[in-house]
Amino acid sequence: MRYLVTGGAGFIGSNFVRFLFNKYGSDAQVVNLDKLTYAGIRENLAEYEGQPNYRFLQGDIADPAAVEEAYRGVDGSGVDVVVNFAAETHVDRSLMEAGTFIQTDVHGVLVLLEEARKHAPSLRRFIQISTDEVYGSIDSGSFSETDPLNPRNPYSASKAGGDRMAYAYAQTYGLPVIVTRASNNFGPWQYPEKLIPLFVTNAMDDQSLPLYGDGRNVRDWLYVEDHCAAVDFLIEHGTNSETYNIGGGNELENREITHKILELTGKPESLIKPVGDRQGHDRRYSLDTTKLEKMGFKNERDFDSALEKTVRWYKENEAWWRAIKERSAEYKAFYEKQYAGR
Repeated sequence: MRYLVTGGAGFIGSNFVRFLFNKYGSDAQVVNLDKLTYAGIRENLAEYEGQPNYRFLQGDIADPAAVEEAYRGVDGSGVDVVVNFAAETHVDRSLMEAGTFIQTDVHGVLVLLEEARKHAPSLRRFIQISTDEVYGSIDSGSFSETDPLNPRNPYSASKAGGDRMAYAYAQTYGLPVIVTRASNNFGPWQYPEKLIPLFVTNAMDDQSLPLYGDGRNVRDWLYVEDHCAAVDFLIEHGTNSETYNIGGGNELENREITHKILELTGKPESLIKPVGDRQGHDRRYSLDTTKLEKMGFKNERDFDSALEKTVRWYKENEAWWRAIKERSAEYKAFYEKQYAGR
């Protein structure tokens, strides 16, 4: 199979590329198109550089020329499947620079779809990776794929825009689009600004863990390898023009996650630092994953073992995350602006 993976140098994208090569070996050809913004790290997939079935392209999904080149595939023969992980994803950043999110998460999807139209006869799947945040917050129960969208911050609004753009192209032009909406991912290679890697690495350095509000916001946590397996499953078994929720079945309050991380890192609860709540902070996300489960898909990992494995990875790969924190003035400025003095 010939794949175009956008955002393949980021957290979920690089895990997906690794998943494909681990499962299919040389039978998988992968073009990785990534802009290499602050969270895109080419070295995440350094072991595949130079291999005949892997090609890295630095480029923006909002740039038609870069996208056209990416659709040519590894050897110029084209691609069978497009999986769009490329996105601006951090809610806090969207509060400061919403325009960037619209450019990537909406206009970038449009550019990818326009190029897909040119390759429609041979294109087998176009997987648009969305998020559970497009549904908004829910006090009780869980969102199904047919529930209305109610995004409540610039990030989730931009993802909803890309989500609906992909669906519109499926309906208007018959493109083989599938939209997936996943819950909060965690695992190896996650940039240390998200809750779990931020708290793990801060705890390892005896730095404070900035916990928003009362810490009782609820998220469903999905181990990244299970997410990758679900996307691969849908490439094979999904139905075009359908949307599928992908959840972990692990709903936990942020304060519960925080205590688990402190226990796994052997650090004291005194590191927890309550900070003012985020603007538009959704209280609870929850996905009904019955649709995917009835098709025969099941996650392989329970939360506690996956979190332990994740913490262990950050302990064993300290050089990776420490280099990010040390070299990234942008990260430090962002961290200080968000949390210092609260």
